Amino acid sequence: MAKIQLNGKNILVKTNYSIFDLLKKYNLSNKKVAIEHNGIIIQKTDYKKKFLKNNDKIEVVTFIGGG
Repeated sequence: MAKIQLNGKNILVKTNYSIFDLLKKYNLSNKKVAIEHNGIIIQKTDYKKKFLKNNDKIEVVTFIGGG
């Protein structure tokens, strides 16, 4: 298990857990989001390649349309 910070809250994730897995778990995989991993914006094409490790910090921002 790895302890990470997700939008300021500490959570535990399984070993070999990717950013894509994290989005899927929180039902965000089909939404427009921006992901910051340890201060760096991650491209959507890299979500399945970027694996989480202990003490990582993830910020997820969802986009909402309106007028």
